Order: sequence, then structure tokens, then C-alpha cells
Amino acid sequence: MIYNFCRGVLRIFYKLVFRLEPIGLEHIPQEGGVLLCSNHISLFDPPTIGIMLKRKVHFMAKKELFDIVGFGWLIKQFGAFPVKRGGVSKESIKQSLLLLRNGHVIGIFPEGTRSKGEETVGKKGAATFALRSNAAVIPVAIIGNYRWFRKMRVVYGPPVDLTEFKENGGPDAAELATAKIMESIRELKKQ
Repeated sequence: MIYNFCRGVLRIFYKLVFRLEPIGLEHIPQEGGVLLCSNHISLFDPPTIGIMLKRKVHFMAKKELFDIVGFGWLIKQFGAFPVKRGGVSKESIKQSLLLLRNGHVIGIFPEGTRSKGEETVGKKGAATFALRSNAAVIPVAIIGNYRWFRKMRVVYGPPVDLTEFKENGGPDAAELATAKIMESIRELKKQ
């Protein structure tokens, strides 16, 4: 209930202040596990890619945020779950796979950190989740710079087909799948 209320408020705010225009919402499956893979330019990005969807979007958030009184509770209500920074968190991996296999939506930033406009290499986490869960992978591009009353777009592309990497498996499967996901995001950014 809190999620739906806040999503409604943020939709209005983002449409008025950032003039946010969603493109390609029809590409997002209405059921089943979905992995939204987006470029990352600002702390505003998680709401940007999630508020226009009908489905709740879950995100990993650094563990320290959950220690802030009140804020930790709030971001849990929004579907966030903790991840330890600087290392592999088995708990966050298990949680991500569980959510995807149970038909939920997760938003992830394959770059792993915010980029300043330069092209970055994606980390293999998103591809690994996709290959292990069979979730649909939707590339997302955030276009704009969060300046007040300047138009921004969030573009959702068609699902990225990772079948060739699932079938062949090989040691390079996650790396090759990551490259394909990142290329899909780069193509959307040209729109």
C-alpha cells in the first residue's frame, strides 16, 4: 500500500518536475520474472525506471542504508533488499534469484556504479541472474540529466534474447551475455 501511494506521488512529481516520458512500456511482460537492466546516471534512477510500471520493482541497496533509522524501514516497503558492497553477498544473490524465479521484477544497473556519460563495461551480475533464473531481460535507457523542467525519457527496449548463452553455457556465457545487454542499453540511449 505504501509502495502504490509513493509510486503515484512520484509519478506526478517526475512528470511535472522532470517532464518524464516513458517509451516502450509495452515491452515489459505483465507476469513472470523480469530483470530491468539500466544505465545509471543518478541517485534518482531507481524511481525513474520503476514508477511508470504497473508492477512493483525490487532493487538491491547498500546494506548501510538499512541501518538508518526510519529510512531502512521505508526502502524495505519500496521493495529494496540489502547487498554488501565490495564483495559477493550470497544473501543478496539468493534473494535476487528467489524474486525472479517467483515472478517478480528486479531493477539492476549492470555498470555497478553511476557513470558520468562515458561508456563503461558491465559487471556480470545481471547476466548471471538472467541465465540462472530464465527471467526476461529488458534493457532500459535513462536519457536526460534531471534538470528541473527539462524533458527526460526512460526507454524500455524489447527483451534481450540470451538463448544462445543459455544453450552453450560455456565459461564465457555470463561475460558474452553482459556484453549483449550493455549493447542493447547503448542502442536505446541513441533514441
